[in-house]
Amino acid sequence: MATVLFDFSGTLLRIESADSWLRATLDEAGATLPDAELEETARALEAAGALPGGAPPQRVPEELAELWRRRDESAALHRAAFTGLARRVPLSDPALHDALYERHMSPAAWAPYPDAAEVLRALVDRSIRVGVVSNIGWDLRPVFRAHGLDTRVDAYVLSYEHGVQKPDPRLFRVACDALGADPRRTLMVGDNRRADGGAAALGCAVHFVDPLPARLRPDALRPVPDLAAALG
Repeated sequence: MATVLFDFSGTLLRIESADSWLRATLDEAGATLPDAELEETARALEAAGALPGGAPPQRVPEELAELWRRRDESAALHRAAFTGLARRVPLSDPALHDALYERHMSPAAWAPYPDAAEVLRALVDRSIRVGVVSNIGWDLRPVFRAHGLDTRVDAYVLSYEHGVQKPDPRLFRVACDALGADPRRTLMVGDNRRADGGAAALGCAVHFVDPLPARLRPDALRPVPDLAAALG
């Protein structure tokens, strides 16, 4: 029987916009900014690459380069890398940089792609086992539970729990072993050709989607059940 592995961010769910991320963090902290300043700050944070799951940094400072390279190998590295980037943008209260990091781990910061639940349900209906393989520094399981997707996932393989990040084939091997899957009958679905493409080294088939905002990508996952069935 075939198996499907999914990436998380930009594949099954999408992070909120930088503007929404900053607004929600300020609201939670009881802080305010004039609209023009808020929009300018959100753009600066986005350019810095401070929003995990958002745009990559336009430039990684030399002092953060090693942290950035290894950011998904542990929770501490992930937090240090992203808060380090965020601190390049001045905020009225330095504690807000940590609050921004906390916000991005909230289920409210994430939206499933419109076809995610439908496709996961179709895989379950076909008895195709499902895993999530993510480069990440925190536990995403509560996000899946909050959005009602957890009952359709059989295993989570998260880089920070194993000290290995994609495209290292060892992480995909952990996922295949957890699911009792033959890599040659496994489909990896992701949005990053380098990171998710690492599954091909094990013999997995790979299918890519674009990491667009959720409202702009309503049906890119729908071919997945048929692609997976063709492997089985």
